[in-house]
Amino acid sequence: MVAAYNEEDFIREKIANTLALDYPADKLEIIFITDGSSDATPDILAEHPRIKTLHQPARAGKSAAIHRAMSYVSHPVTVYCDANTLLNAQAIRKLAAHFGDPKVGAVAGEKKVFSTESSGAEGEGEGLYWKYESKLKQWDAELYSVMGAAGELFAIRTDLYAPIPSSCILDDFIISFRINMQGYKVAYEPAAYASETASASLGDEYKRKIRISAGGFQSIGMLLPLLNPFRYPKITFQYISHRVLRWTLAPLALPIALISNIIVVLQGDNIIARLLLAVQVLFYLAAFAGWILAHRQIKVKYLYVPFYFLFMNWAVFHGFFRFIGRRQSGAWERSRRSIPSAQP
Repeated sequence: MVAAYNEEDFIREKIANTLALDYPADKLEIIFITDGSSDATPDILAEHPRIKTLHQPARAGKSAAIHRAMSYVSHPVTVYCDANTLLNAQAIRKLAAHFGDPKVGAVAGEKKVFSTESSGAEGEGEGLYWKYESKLKQWDAELYSVMGAAGELFAIRTDLYAPIPSSCILDDFIISFRINMQGYKVAYEPAAYASETASASLGDEYKRKIRISAGGFQSIGMLLPLLNPFRYPKITFQYISHRVLRWTLAPLALPIALISNIIVVLQGDNIIARLLLAVQVLFYLAAFAGWILAHRQIKVKYLYVPFYFLFMNWAVFHGFFRFIGRRQSGAWERSRRSIPSAQP
């Protein structure tokens, strides 16, 4: 299942990639939803009889499109992927293999971000970030369950799908966690991966981060029962430590740590406090240097890491205020991606 909105520049490549997947054709149904698309995307899809295209002129957002399309699914497993990603040929087989375990309700695939000639320094940061996310998924799965699948590629048992509201910003997150709430775990399969290019600019990447952050705060409200360890003893610790604290306490800890460190230094001759303050100052200087170089499209990995770290956490603050101001719609404006020049 692929939700596509005004993807005429890339949709032919996506179609070719989808039709080339190594899986028996009689067992693989392909559904594209193009609600609200005003370009040639629905017409291009109509050229391929093997693809079921669901289109309506009104656009209500990705969550509404997915929910509408689920009524057309007749297979026991549903695989979701984004319209701007390319899957490896074995992806479906690798995902499907996990459902032999009755305790598995969903499987999270891997996301790979690759740089192109047109992607700037932002591609370096995004690529590093997703390598970090992949390691977290691996550790989560080893402990019990992946904490939220990424919409680029994941699969679920169709009968475990729970309806999601059209206002939902992070459909992938809510769908996978609601499967956790039914007593199933989300497995991780790094050998099934979706590849996409980096964001076209820092502005586009920042826009994505704000949307994800706003969606994160919305998700905390939608998943309140998961905060109860007596009701969900297998998942609450992972959920709070990996997701809730990451969206709430972690960003707040940055200014608190700096301000409190300065106060301690001003109150007396504390060598350890001075050393810690020096380390913090060096970190922020490195981030500032990374920011300058990023705007000049100069890739310096060791400076870009601290910059991207602060970049993400600042977006959390922005996303929070967008969430409480109810200014983040489920029908979000898609971010531009750099133009692919080669396969990853």
